Amino acid sequence: MPNMIRVRPTQDGTYTVYLGTTVLISGLSRLQAERYEAAFPIQRPDFSADAAQP
Repeated sequence: MPNMIRVRPTQDGTYTVYLGTTVLISGLSRLQAERYEAAFPIQRPDFSADAAQP
């Protein structure tokens, strides 16, 4: 998925947030990176609606 947001650790102990292959922000603590990821305004797929269909 090209628009997948993810958090990756770096060698210096900080974390980087990516959108696909693009770096959005780097040099964060794990907590900061996870909060940034959670607040990022991307519509994530809602698979629960698909499960409700017969």
